[in-house]
Amino acid sequence: MSKAIKDMLVADLKHRLKDVGDVIVVSLGQLDAQKTTQLRQALRKKHIHLQLVKNSLAQRAVAGTPLSPAMDKAAGMLALAWGGEDIVDLAKEIDRLANESAFQGFECRGGALDGGRLDADDVKKVAKWPSRLEQLSVLSGQISSLAGILAGQITGAGGTLAGQIASRVEDLEKAAPVDGG
Repeated sequence: MSKAIKDMLVADLKHRLKDVGDVIVVSLGQLDAQKTTQLRQALRKKHIHLQLVKNSLAQRAVAGTPLSPAMDKAAGMLALAWGGEDIVDLAKEIDRLANESAFQGFECRGGALDGGRLDADDVKKVAKWPSRLEQLSVLSGQISSLAGILAGQITGAGGTLAGQIASRVEDLEKAAPVDGG
């Protein structure tokens, strides 16, 4: 491959990864073309991109970016995966597909998260984290429960005060002489 073509491939990969903050490096193992196509289709449904690229070109494309730690120990035929809702969604999908018997040989090799390197075991740990949507639902539940407690305390105190006032009004009405006049 000529230097000009390599430079074009590096530039294209840099452009694709321009706004990407997290990436997972995977090995396709001995997947044939049909299985690789099925894998890509499964990933595409989750808005995950898979790019098979020569390691040296990928290292040049991510050099100086937060993604560069992903390619530190790159060896063998590897591909870059990125996309999904967030890194947790990406890790969950990669882990799920790596455990399917249909994609025997497909495995996670590592990645990069917030400028730090992830080993394959780290990616499995990330896959067990709650997704962004799950985290937001927990947070909104915590916020609404606090609001409910506060509302209960306000209405409880107000209700007690209103009951005491009503009781005092009744007592005053009973004690007051009725003018018959």
